[in-house]
Amino acid sequence: MICYILIALVLICLKTLWQRRKLPPGPWGLPLVGYLPFLDPKAPQVSLTELAKKYGPVYSLLLDVTTGRAPLYLTHGIMNGYGIICAQGDLWKDQRRFVHNCLRHFGASKIGPRDNMEKLIIKHVKEFVRYIKTLDTKQPIDPLRPLRHCLGSIINEIVFGRSWERGNETWEELQELQEEGLKYIGIAGPLNFLPFLRFLPMFKRPMSFLIKGQHKTHRFYQKLINEENVLLNKSRSADLDTNSYTNLIQGFLIEREKRQNTDDVHKYYNEKQFHHLLADVFGAGLDTTLVTLRWFLLYIARNAKIQSQLRDDLKTILNDRDPSLNDMESLPFVEACLSETQRIRSVVPIGIPHGALDDIKLNGYVIPKGAMIVPLQWAVHMNEKVYPEPENFNPSRFINEEGRYFKPEYFIPFQNGKRMCIGDELARMMMFLVSTTILKTFHLDLEDHKTCMEGESGITLSPQPYKLIFSEI
Repeated sequence: MICYILIALVLICLKTLWQRRKLPPGPWGLPLVGYLPFLDPKAPQVSLTELAKKYGPVYSLLLDVTTGRAPLYLTHGIMNGYGIICAQGDLWKDQRRFVHNCLRHFGASKIGPRDNMEKLIIKHVKEFVRYIKTLDTKQPIDPLRPLRHCLGSIINEIVFGRSWERGNETWEELQELQEEGLKYIGIAGPLNFLPFLRFLPMFKRPMSFLIKGQHKTHRFYQKLINEENVLLNKSRSADLDTNSYTNLIQGFLIEREKRQNTDDVHKYYNEKQFHHLLADVFGAGLDTTLVTLRWFLLYIARNAKIQSQLRDDLKTILNDRDPSLNDMESLPFVEACLSETQRIRSVVPIGIPHGALDDIKLNGYVIPKGAMIVPLQWAVHMNEKVYPEPENFNPSRFINEEGRYFKPEYFIPFQNGKRMCIGDELARMMMFLVSTTILKTFHLDLEDHKTCMEGESGITLSPQPYKLIFSEI
């Protein structure tokens, strides 16, 4: 038996040597598990960045030499390639085009009228302000839950066509599933590369929660789909324009009906795709923007001088009126502070993994077909040569000599290329209107200036819990 094990290990090592012949340089790992045991589970982005400093901007890493370069288990194993985040090929192209058209239709675009989207965001951020004012503003408040309600309500209306009151049982359950799901995906991260670990007791609970949570949310989505379908049928009976939709569910139903006599219905507009698409747009739209704004409020509260400058700019430009998307160009320092937040604490520090569809030549190396490519945002955004003193919160990095906002080449908060975040413009709109409304209304003080700024790693890099004192201006 021992002889067979030794032979297997030798064969694995030989396979690894063969794989590494033309790959970029990188560290050696262990048989079976590759380099995975050497990554810091609490801050993998830091471990990977240190490797980039040692091996260069392009390096290779074997995380599991026995299963090759299979898709990530937690995404493809549970989502089976549905939705938009995990979709590939023609399905991805069709659904990305569909979501892009929907967002543009709703006003979440640089091109075309944006009034409706602006009104929607302002409506819910004003509700956030009213809620904070009802609390004892002398007492420190954790902004997580009220901010999640604000942003979640915006996303709910875009995706589902409705929002829920604070404390609503259904809405509370959705938030809990979202929060716990993200936590458990972080815990179960090693399963992406070593799927056999799912049989160990420590991973059974996360996997059970993720699968049960998925089934529960999909049943809820189907209930909403049925209700929206009834509304569309009533519109048809009343001879109303059914091509005018107000949320993603309606848009999907209308598009599916347009293609009812084509193969597209079965390939791109089936029930499973519908459910996973709703989950992707809701989850991605809420979590990344929520985490960014939590970091933003934390950094602004820690920097009194920067907060003072922001408030002076807001007073000069806005006076007593509400902020508008048209104010973006007139408030470059606001955009600079938001961008510096996205740089210094990349929401997805390791980036969303891509896959090589064919062999790729890069810097004299060959990236083989099927390899997973990780765009390491943390290494880019924390590069001392590009951003001197990278741990220093310095919004002036994004202000040019004319005093205008500018985007450096090495700034990729939404990634880049064809698979960059499709909701980037919606995120910018939300971050700008929410941040300016809060700062023109409240002065922010941090309860404990010793709050750890390293963050907690999961799917996203979230700040550790903190509390703010919201003093009305």
